[in-house]
This record gives sequence, C-alpha cells and structure tokens, in this order.
Amino acid sequence: MPTRQAPPSNKSAARAGFRERYDDIEARRAALVARLASLGEAARRHPAYKRSLTLLNATFRRSKLTQRLAILQAAAWLIDILEKLTSIT
Repeated sequence: MPTRQAPPSNKSAARAGFRERYDDIEARRAALVARLASLGEAARRHPAYKRSLTLLNATFRRSKLTQRLAILQAAAWLIDILEKLTSIT
C-alpha cells in the first residue's frame, strides 16, 4: 500500500491574505477618521459626529474582521450626511 502524503500547507498564504485584508480595512478606517476630523465646528456639534467616532473607534475595535467593513460603511454614510448638512448651513 503506497504511503500518502498530506498536501502542502497553505497557512502562510492564508495569513498573508488575512494581513492584507486587515491592513486594507485599517487604511479605510484611517481615511474616514481623517475625513471626520476635517469637518468644521458645525458638524462637531451634531450628534452624528459623536456616533461616527464611536463607530470608528470602540465599535470597530470590538467587532470581528468580517463585521468591520459594514461598520466602516455605516460610518461613511454618517460622514456623508454630516458633510451635506454642514454644507447647507
């Protein structure tokens, strides 16, 4: 009976993929934080500003990697609204 060999392990490739996804999501988060910080004083007084910060910091850090993209999308949506609201006034 021939000896079977296990297929080569792709753990290093899977880890590189995870790291790339992690770095990409972190870069998106940093861009959103910078975008939020660039808003004026009128936006900072709005309740959505604080909620956006909470999403980008505490909620983002507590969630799993697969959920973080949805959190970034929600924060981006709030930032879009803040930008529109502050450009009107």
